[in-house]
Amino acid sequence: MAFPHLQQPSFLLASLKADSINKPFAQRCQDLVKVIEDFPAKELHAIFPWLVESIFGSLDGVLVGWNLRCLQGRVNPVEYSIAMEFLDPSGPMMKLVYKLQAEDYNFDFPVSCLPGPVKASIQENVLPDSPLYHNKVQFPPTGGLGLNLALNPFEYYMFYFALSLISQKPMPMSFHVRTSDCAYFILVDRYLSWFLPTEGSVPPPLCSSPGGSSPSPAPRTPAMPFASYGLHTSLLKRHISHQTSVNADPASHEIWRSETLLQVFVEMWLHHYSLEMYQKMQSPHAKLEVLHYRLNVSSALHSPAQPSLQALHAYQESFMPTEEHVLVVRLLLKHLHAFANSLKPDQASPSAHSHATSPLEEFKRAAVPRFVQQKLYVFLQHCFGHWPLDASFRAVLEMWLSYLQPWRYAPEKQAQGSDSQPRCVSERWAPFIQENLLMYTKLFVSFLNRALRTDLVSPKNALMVFRVAKVFAQPNLTEMIQKAGDGGREEAF
Repeated sequence: MAFPHLQQPSFLLASLKADSINKPFAQRCQDLVKVIEDFPAKELHAIFPWLVESIFGSLDGVLVGWNLRCLQGRVNPVEYSIAMEFLDPSGPMMKLVYKLQAEDYNFDFPVSCLPGPVKASIQENVLPDSPLYHNKVQFPPTGGLGLNLALNPFEYYMFYFALSLISQKPMPMSFHVRTSDCAYFILVDRYLSWFLPTEGSVPPPLCSSPGGSSPSPAPRTPAMPFASYGLHTSLLKRHISHQTSVNADPASHEIWRSETLLQVFVEMWLHHYSLEMYQKMQSPHAKLEVLHYRLNVSSALHSPAQPSLQALHAYQESFMPTEEHVLVVRLLLKHLHAFANSLKPDQASPSAHSHATSPLEEFKRAAVPRFVQQKLYVFLQHCFGHWPLDASFRAVLEMWLSYLQPWRYAPEKQAQGSDSQPRCVSERWAPFIQENLLMYTKLFVSFLNRALRTDLVSPKNALMVFRVAKVFAQPNLTEMIQKAGDGGREEAF
């Protein structure tokens, strides 16, 4: 594809749009690689939103893009190989992201396309507690419609990538696809391995041009100060608010992409639940607003506007994750356990914190308790309560059991022999069990309630009961759960 050197961005975009209709997939990708290499960020800026949407599909699910959720190597080997190479963490698309990141470009992302609880919260002027949204809400100009988030290129790309899992229409029942063989699932795994490495450090941003290097793209807003990681939310305690600091440690910029990736995945994939549960994780101000609404209290002293009926419906959206969604979340949890367990032995304990500890090591210790733990509990609680009483619940069950057993993803597990006898659960996992006690107790009771209403004559249903029994029968596990419960630290969530 020949491009004049001084093309206007609008002409470049029009050319690429025309090619997307007239040229085969392989040729289009080759052209895109050349465009990313040859054109300056100023012109690439205009094509970026269109390109992201053309790959991941539209947020309303109408356009399927490259249909990564169905693309498999054994069915379409050529297209699969090209797509995976283009979207690889070291591939052309990420080079484009870093090229734009270096120039500090922002892109508008509609708040209306966020998960229901987050959307309704922002629309009612209550900022969600995740630092992902801080200093990003853009109010529309006079006469404009809707709120937007001003996202940097990396955030914008990852928002689209994560949301494409839930925004696209479910695959027809007649179209059987093994999720773990699909391009989307494998890309999630590659991104997790790249940005949350279990060995070494996060690779630096890629060079934007041969022989040259682009400056390391730093986030526009301060990263989460690592000192506040210690104030994580325990499932034994109420939420402890944090505040970002404008004087955050500059060294934390080393891993801002890792932090962003995890926050985006958690916010997009786990942030779907009822109004009641959402309020338990929000500020007293938000709780007060909803209480006023429910009691139909009109008070001149209560200045914030009452939530609209539409917003409340959004809070209470009837969201049921697909089996594919659950399998991807399980992949995330398994990798996070491996990520956290890759801490050096002398740094695994919070008491081992020192100024010499790298930001990545701090993040490994904080990733699960700070960003995942509470939202995952609510997500699982929702699934346990709403999933059909059939064998498809196995996906949810295995996700839960994977989270309950971080020792399965510890380095020493690899050194164990082929002994078929169950290993005793080490006391080193007692803090994890204590902090996640409700995962082991309340969800266990929820599972029993489901089992009592399930047809256990079915082998698949009976197998689920066996799986849970086998996990909880591991030597020393029930004793540690009992000890954590006897500590008297458990509170109603």
